[in-house]
Amino acid sequence: MPNFGFIKILSKVVRVPAYVGGTMAAGGSYVAYKVEQASSYTNDRLSAFKDFTNSMFDKTSDFLKSSNSSDPSSSGQSDGGSGSSGGSGGDTSATAVATAAAVGLSSDDEETLIDDDDDDDDNEEDSTNDDILNLTKQMIEIRNLLMTVDSRSDSLKLPSIVVIGSQSSGKSSVLESIVGQEFLPKGSNMVTRRPIELTLINSPNSALETAEFPALKIFNITDFNQVQKTLYDLNMAVPINECISSDPIQITIKSPKVPDLSLVDLPGYIQIEAADQPIELKQKIRSVCDKYLENPNIILAISAADVDLANSSALKAARVADPKGERTIGVITKVDLVDPSIAYKILTNKKYPLRMGYVGVITKAPPQQVSGTNLFTRNKINSYQSYVAQQNYEYQFFKKNKEEFIGTVTSTKHLKKKLMKVLEKSMANALRPTHLAIQQELEETSYQFKVEFNDRPLTPQMYLANNIDILKLTTKELSNHFSRRELKSLLKNELDQKVLNLLAERYWNKPGNLKNDIEPNLKELSQLANIDDDIYWHKKLDLTTSLLTKLGVGRLSTSLITNSLITEIENLVDFTQLKNHPMARNAVSEAAKSVLSAKYYSTADQVENCIKPYKYEIEIEDREWLSSKDNAVNLLKEEIRQCDETFYNLKKSIGGRKLQQVMTYLDKLESNRTDTNDALGFLNELIDRGKEGIFLKDRLSLLKMRYQFIKNSKKCKNKENKYQCPEIFLDAVASKLTSTSILFLNVELLSDFYYNFPRELDQRFFNNLTNEEIELFAKEDPKIKKHIELQERKDLLETALNKMESILAIQRTK
Repeated sequence: MPNFGFIKILSKVVRVPAYVGGTMAAGGSYVAYKVEQASSYTNDRLSAFKDFTNSMFDKTSDFLKSSNSSDPSSSGQSDGGSGSSGGSGGDTSATAVATAAAVGLSSDDEETLIDDDDDDDDNEEDSTNDDILNLTKQMIEIRNLLMTVDSRSDSLKLPSIVVIGSQSSGKSSVLESIVGQEFLPKGSNMVTRRPIELTLINSPNSALETAEFPALKIFNITDFNQVQKTLYDLNMAVPINECISSDPIQITIKSPKVPDLSLVDLPGYIQIEAADQPIELKQKIRSVCDKYLENPNIILAISAADVDLANSSALKAARVADPKGERTIGVITKVDLVDPSIAYKILTNKKYPLRMGYVGVITKAPPQQVSGTNLFTRNKINSYQSYVAQQNYEYQFFKKNKEEFIGTVTSTKHLKKKLMKVLEKSMANALRPTHLAIQQELEETSYQFKVEFNDRPLTPQMYLANNIDILKLTTKELSNHFSRRELKSLLKNELDQKVLNLLAERYWNKPGNLKNDIEPNLKELSQLANIDDDIYWHKKLDLTTSLLTKLGVGRLSTSLITNSLITEIENLVDFTQLKNHPMARNAVSEAAKSVLSAKYYSTADQVENCIKPYKYEIEIEDREWLSSKDNAVNLLKEEIRQCDETFYNLKKSIGGRKLQQVMTYLDKLESNRTDTNDALGFLNELIDRGKEGIFLKDRLSLLKMRYQFIKNSKKCKNKENKYQCPEIFLDAVASKLTSTSILFLNVELLSDFYYNFPRELDQRFFNNLTNEEIELFAKEDPKIKKHIELQERKDLLETALNKMESILAIQRTK
């Protein structure tokens, strides 16, 4: 019984390229013997199935009818080996599956993708292994890190595969064939206006293919129609008068079907500008492309087979950037549109040689291959079905013409493998230079970070938390200084102004000197011997007191304290770094308003209820009267000072003599002792100032009279004479209203605010803000932005360096 395991190994040995064979010269005879033995046995065992497999390829329609049946003799056979271009044998079960997949439909009416893993070309040995894939994946991760550090730095650049070609060369179709999804923007008016930096990540454990736009913070997109629309919108955002932008679009696609690759799709070259395009468009396209064609990037030059390579824009640009052709791979699309012999000449790399050679691909299946295979799927083709149809059509085409393409590299599958190998080799060559560049960049960044920020770490979250903690601490200190005593002072000052307004309105009128003026004046009030018999003054004081107690003290006091607290909080913000952040200032103010407004109406109602007894009867003790007397004297004294200061500024502004002339004229005019002609030369503005001067003069006279009376009169020492001393009585009422209101304001409003405000800050800043919003907030301050970005740069460089050193350490152990 033959050793099938040994035969299987030796059948693989047959496929080793000739340049490897030289190293095995010592055992050549033994190997040749074994090969011959294995070949004889394999041919014998496979001859029985030759007719069966040929029939399966040629009679595809019959297969659909008989796909549920199987040939018993096809089970349990040993593996063979063949190439996609030259071999004729293989694993019989794999061949049957591949044949069925090439023509059949799955149970959900979608075409089945041909699995041709065992159909490698004889001249294209697949040496891709887990080490290569792992190295490429890690290097792509490092590349993305370095692009985050500085996308413009040439020293921190790892190689990418740059895809170039004219607009009609099939450039986008090649990329979509590699990805297996239609996702690039389509259109007739130059839809690729920005470089698209595409990162493919193989994720074998993923159930779905996902896309993300890292710069836009858009992740986990599973609908590739949405990806296509997003790319289209981002490209169309470039104004038509510019047409081209060098600002790249970054997109990452994760899938179990894609290889680990780093690709860049560039705007297609044009031959001539359209009428609605700028005349410098061709040059702008070349300028953007030339930047990406620089070393160490690999150039994927796309050319159509039905266009003479001499006219290939991609090859022309590649030759300028890579004169020796060492970094360029030629991709020939639309191979099915020309005679295979013509395609063969192009792919043999003789006329326009490239060190990495050419790959022939077919990126689009004919329409009948896509929608004509099944009546139920016609006109309902999705992205994956188009991909399957393209792959199957390409497979069948190169299988059918395998003899014509012997010695060339063909199919999208082999293009993927070639790109993986080339990128891996380029990445490996870039390991040490990039490692040294990262080291140098990290040293410079660390030195700058130490000099400017003393190695003090800072993140947006740390910065926000630190400032909010400072604000909480200052708010706690505010609770010790802004309490009942300060509230009482604020409210009493406000009520004092209300008392002054009421006194001015009800008492401090100019003594009447007109014949029809019969109202008593304050001089008479001061001289009354028996005030209890004068009903006029009794009613005047009762009405004035009622106006004071019923003016809405609840809402007045609550609004006053609320506004004062908000002002205090805004002042506290000005003593923190939050003052440099408009968004944060507004958020803190809104947090304070939110907490205060939650208790506003209940507090106002409580205050109004507690002062209700004073609306009907007010009893004042002797000590309260004496205290209010002193307050009234001080209030009048301050009013006199302010009135005198205003009158002085008025005289200073227009001149004392001029003001006196106008005031004299107005006095005569009022008493009908002058003619209007005397006003000649007085402007209306001057007349108004004169009236203001008369008012201030009369007010000063009246205030001084009341000041002397309140301060020196024996009558004002006794609370029974309240009608002759309304200033004292109204001050006592205001004091009572203040003391009573503060009790409820402190409990209902102030204590609640100091308890809930810090919690509201946490809610708004830490629970409601995303990390992106916190980062935007922190970077509003230019100095903090520089600190954070330098910290981030240092961290990213350290991460990249650690990853690079891990790779180098693994390589040293091999």
